[in-house]
Amino acid sequence: MANERTLVLCKPDAVQRGYAGQIISRFENKGLKISGMKMLQIDEALAARHYQEHVEKPFYPMLREFITSSPVIALAIEGDNVIDVVRGMMGVTNPQNAAPGTIRGDFGINFTKNLVHGSDSLASAEREIALFFDTSELHDYARSIEEWL
Repeated sequence: MANERTLVLCKPDAVQRGYAGQIISRFENKGLKISGMKMLQIDEALAARHYQEHVEKPFYPMLREFITSSPVIALAIEGDNVIDVVRGMMGVTNPQNAAPGTIRGDFGINFTKNLVHGSDSLASAEREIALFFDTSELHDYARSIEEWL
């Protein structure tokens, strides 16, 4: 598949537990390119837009409380087949079932506190990146290692 971008969030537990740097390093070590990155506090309005498909579900208040509890680090990550690559690196949603070597398998605690969010499709990635980044905050640049990847 062609070069894509996806959204990754280092969630409040990743920031609070000091794993954000290790998580970001895993993506860089894989050869993926960071085209946008910032720390922000998600408010209730952004939480509702980001999790729009869950707003009416009974677990949404707990999800909203968690995602707004502390700053997150938002990343726009770029690479070939990046959505599938990132989702594989994150591991399944429930850390108790995530394989060792994945972010959630190595560091995750429970279904809610699972450290990272990654877009699940190209359409979701485009929508989610637009929620967290203005176009001026996304960068196209060449890296000298591109020919080796």
